[in-house]
Amino acid sequence: MLLKNTDTRFGHISVFIHWLIALAVYGMFALGLWMVTLNYYDPWYHRAPEVHKSIGVLIFMIMVVRIIWRFISPPPKPLASYSHFTRTSSKLTHFTLYIVLFGILGSGYLISTADGAPISIFGWFEVPATLSGQGIQADTAGVIHLYLAWIIVVLSLLHGLAALKHHFINHDTTLKRMFGFNTDNSNSGE
Repeated sequence: MLLKNTDTRFGHISVFIHWLIALAVYGMFALGLWMVTLNYYDPWYHRAPEVHKSIGVLIFMIMVVRIIWRFISPPPKPLASYSHFTRTSSKLTHFTLYIVLFGILGSGYLISTADGAPISIFGWFEVPATLSGQGIQADTAGVIHLYLAWIIVVLSLLHGLAALKHHFINHDTTLKRMFGFNTDNSNSGE
């Protein structure tokens, strides 16, 4: 089992964190869309937002680990076959995905703590409210949260389509590397 990244492939820790975050983001997006359809008398009206907040804080913690892990275990080098545009757009897209995701998490925190109450994470621990009572904090953060959620979904879909393009059209090892497969002996375009 390869834990750390190499020059040619992602290690299992990076792969696990990548796909865990991807699944969590889409799950949270679906949960958020479902939550806004609930009426006051629905049994999940109060429970669903608590689950959403708890998972959001856990995603934030995993994202901090992910950034630290990128310094400990840098990603593989780009394939030699990548054009300058591909290299630049890949870096820009990854950077944007990180910024938007942290923006979603930050705005979610501001929504959740606008009334000054801490966020209980499944009853395990609490995250205190540091900014609250800032006028229309919850409304403003809510609008930002909504738009950033749509942006992350669109960007991540484009990210996935680019990986599929590399696999099926360019016939390179980009997608295999994203799944942590050994590509050292295959036609990687290098």
